[in-house]
Amino acid sequence: MKLGSLSGSDLDELLVSGSLRLKIGPFRIRLRSDYRGFADLVHRLYAEYPFETTSGISHYHMQLSRSSMLRRYYRPQIRFLTDGYSPFAPFPLDHAFPLFEWGLNWCVASYSHQFLMLHAAVVEKNGKAVILPAWPGSGKSTLCAALVYRGWRLLSDEFGLIRPGTNALIPFPRCIPLKNESIQVMHDFAPEASSGPVFPNTRKGSVAHFKAPADSVERSHEPAVPAFVIFPRYMPDKQATLKSLPRARSFMKLAGNSFNYELLGVNGFETIASLIRSCESYLFHYGDLERAVREMDRLVA
Repeated sequence: MKLGSLSGSDLDELLVSGSLRLKIGPFRIRLRSDYRGFADLVHRLYAEYPFETTSGISHYHMQLSRSSMLRRYYRPQIRFLTDGYSPFAPFPLDHAFPLFEWGLNWCVASYSHQFLMLHAAVVEKNGKAVILPAWPGSGKSTLCAALVYRGWRLLSDEFGLIRPGTNALIPFPRCIPLKNESIQVMHDFAPEASSGPVFPNTRKGSVAHFKAPADSVERSHEPAVPAFVIFPRYMPDKQATLKSLPRARSFMKLAGNSFNYELLGVNGFETIASLIRSCESYLFHYGDLERAVREMDRLVA
């Protein structure tokens, strides 16, 4: 069943009781919350995702709970906990949804070492997956969203997941968080794009979450074959240009964009080496989204 098939009151009941297991890519998340505002956004932005109410193994147990009685009335806050541990200071109550998204990122980055984890967006078209590794501020998420809303399949905006010993990219499609000016840029670029509210004054500025396309969610069970590793960088007024990158340099840049390359040791080295051998690597500078999408379309035609 899909989450959107539930009524709002049924979802509230499951969240309050901790009976909801949400399936997102390869992970099952048991989720508990006593805050209705959070439930409403989960219902809206995760409507296409499958869920279970039966007992079983969950990868993560996550809870978002309102703070103490006093805080319910004076500057109300919400806490994120996983297995009873809170890795973050409380957030303002109305920032519950971004807290959930960041909490899930924290759980995956901290515990999912069955995968080599790249800090990268991953998209696919015509059977060719493109890995877009980049640090914050590079325009990675904006480019990822632009491609997705022009017909590319979303595997992830945040995590490139690869099983060591293979080159298969494991889908983990979720909302694409855009920040500050990029929010309006994307609404202008793709007016049909569905997003949640803008959350101002977060630790990353203003943030809005753009919904993952239903087709990408439905294909979460389909791994993708990597064809390109492209390091994007937004540069105002820059023509969209691809510059070939030597494999040795690409290897070093990709390893530097991994959450757990060093932790995996030899497996991490061999997985990235195999990936680089099977892909073409480029630097990609862009200043206009329409031209950037056309250049990427040309690459995978």
